[in-house]
Amino acid sequence: MAPPAPTNKPGSLLSPSHYDDDASSIHSERSDQDTDSEDDEVLMGARTSADIRAHDRNVLLEEEERDKLLEESRRRGRRGSALVMPAPLKKLFSKSFTELPMAGSSEQEEIPAEKSSDKRKRRRERRSKRKERLMDEASHGEDGELMYEMEEGGMKEGSATGSSSDNEGSDEIDRRGLRILHDEKSQRRRRWRTWLFIHSLIAVGFSILVLVAWKLSLHRKSAVPIQTMLSNGTALFAPTTILISLDGFRADFLNRGITPRLNAFIKEGVSPVYMNPSFPSVTFPNHYTLVTGLYPESHGIVGNTFWDMELKEEFYYTNPSAMQSKWWGGEPLWVTAENQGIRTAIHMWPGSEAHIMAIEPAFLDAYNGAEPLSNKVNRIMQLLDMPGRENEVAEVQDMRPQLIAAYVPNVDGDGHLYGPNSTEIRVTINDVDNMLDHVFQGLEQRNLTNIVNVVVVSDHGMATTDVTRLIQLEDLVDTNLIEHTDGWPLYGLRPKDPAQVQSMYDGLVEKAATNPNLDVYLRDVNMPERYHFSKNERIAPLWIVPKTGWAIVTKDEFDVVEGKEKGLVYHPRGLHGYDHEHPLMRAIFVARGPAFPHAPNSRVEPFQNTEVYNIVCDSLGLVPKPNNGTLRLPLKPIGLHSPDTALEDPNDPPTSTPTPSPTPSPSATSEEEAADAVISISPIEASSAADSNEIPPHMVGVDPIDDTNVDRPVVPDESEMTQEEKDFWEWFKAKLDGLKGWFGELLSGDKDAETGERR
Repeated sequence: MAPPAPTNKPGSLLSPSHYDDDASSIHSERSDQDTDSEDDEVLMGARTSADIRAHDRNVLLEEEERDKLLEESRRRGRRGSALVMPAPLKKLFSKSFTELPMAGSSEQEEIPAEKSSDKRKRRRERRSKRKERLMDEASHGEDGELMYEMEEGGMKEGSATGSSSDNEGSDEIDRRGLRILHDEKSQRRRRWRTWLFIHSLIAVGFSILVLVAWKLSLHRKSAVPIQTMLSNGTALFAPTTILISLDGFRADFLNRGITPRLNAFIKEGVSPVYMNPSFPSVTFPNHYTLVTGLYPESHGIVGNTFWDMELKEEFYYTNPSAMQSKWWGGEPLWVTAENQGIRTAIHMWPGSEAHIMAIEPAFLDAYNGAEPLSNKVNRIMQLLDMPGRENEVAEVQDMRPQLIAAYVPNVDGDGHLYGPNSTEIRVTINDVDNMLDHVFQGLEQRNLTNIVNVVVVSDHGMATTDVTRLIQLEDLVDTNLIEHTDGWPLYGLRPKDPAQVQSMYDGLVEKAATNPNLDVYLRDVNMPERYHFSKNERIAPLWIVPKTGWAIVTKDEFDVVEGKEKGLVYHPRGLHGYDHEHPLMRAIFVARGPAFPHAPNSRVEPFQNTEVYNIVCDSLGLVPKPNNGTLRLPLKPIGLHSPDTALEDPNDPPTSTPTPSPTPSPSATSEEEAADAVISISPIEASSAADSNEIPPHMVGVDPIDDTNVDRPVVPDESEMTQEEKDFWEWFKAKLDGLKGWFGELLSGDKDAETGERR
């Protein structure tokens, strides 16, 4: 058989045509050809580096194309059904379609063994010589230069190893293509890393925003809850409640025949016979209890005045610094409502200007003790006349509030100034009743009687004072040992040396043994549990609590001995702050409206003012914060109000007027003190809680009280007087009490008059 024709393939850098006939023998140790021409033919059919790169590039392109097809198939949800590939398995596992150049496959003719042996011998010799020569040249750098030129794409012009390769152009194209592929992959990786980085930043930023929003949402208004709307014919009203506080309005003031509107209101709504304040029965602690449902020991306003050990500051209710949120704990009604999307309007309520929890009412009126009552009525009506949700073009800031809380200080102010049994206080009570009448008339004119809830409360009662019911603080304790005093008319003591608390307490207990008109308590030992007045460091460790109607004063405020000798009048004429369960400290609660679907004139059991917060929240559909109250709407009446269930009028503490000695001696003074200790009567014994048929104890050594005394004028039964006589008598009493008050203020001085501030 004739040998196969030699293939005409382009020469390459490794082709024998560029060197000599023996070049093929050096690199082909496996060759079994008998002639050099056959070896050359094998070498000419060998692959060049350009061929290898082209083959690798084609393989990569095939793999990428195959991957793209597979990914597209997966995205379409099918597994190869859309791929039209003949014999796909064969394609995957077979060699590339780029066939490698191979030597001729025709069989060579057999050559005689001897001839072949000689040729192989000669070929080996030529290989050995050629190898030695190349190795010698490689030692001088020729081979390294050759490989460098090969890596660069072929032999360069002027090269010591030869001319440029014929495939130089194709090699450059291959390198450029591979570089482009590499760059594309690098760009894809960079784009992926950039995408990942950007989206990571977005995710982190979003997480931070969510966290910040959640933090801020704790102090932000939530969405308005779904509420039942009621129409008055012209507007839609969501649940709306008006809360009015009459400061210092004692429960039995309703029995004096001067509150027709309040008495009618009781017959229209639901109420207890009275409501107990919280201890101590003073203005700021109780008003904040009304709107938080917390005892003073829980919300932190433990008095009108107190010392904070942690802040090293004194809280004084009339000082502007008292309107700082650091003093006020708990969550008041307006914060609860605003956080739940209910707009509020707060008119002069104690604590409303303190920026509590950084939540402000939608409408806030600052305190103004001189504001006329008519202005309060107009303000409430103005708020109700604002547009509501029925007005689609109304701005949110102009929409009406659903909670209106108004504070009325008039009864408390005149109670302090003139006393709870004075003619002036009767006029003030009647004025306040007329104010409420105008409020109800305004509701009726707007057809809101059965749409708006109205809740009227008070914070405490009032007791009369007298110079004979004063206790000099210096007679009880060495004031030089005291660093701070809290409260009034009761006294909280903070010794300069805390170690002296027990010894100071022991001394006070000895004094209290001879004076039944005061009690002494250690905050952490024997403070009555019903006071709920021990679990706060703002509460002083030692307390002197006078009986109702008694007051503890320092000599700087009022010299008791001098006052008794000269017959001075002590101011204020009315006080509160005593045992919160005493009849003279009782407050009121009356409610009416759609949230109180009770029979008219319903009566419920008396309760403490910690319940008001929950009641008002329920009337508005609010979720109250945890508090000390337990009552929830609807209330549970136990019957109707009737004369048999009416509240008995409590008696004032008795007045003792000992005759002063012109030249008192130490022995006489001690006898007088002993007499005072004997004849003093506990106000509890003289209160309505005692048997009304029991004759009060006789006051030994004291002249009977003259009813015609200027200090206590006799007021005839008004039911037996004509209208003209009543008018004259009211005018006469006003003039008489005015003259009496002016004369008393003149004698006691401006400083004493200042103690008549609102407490």
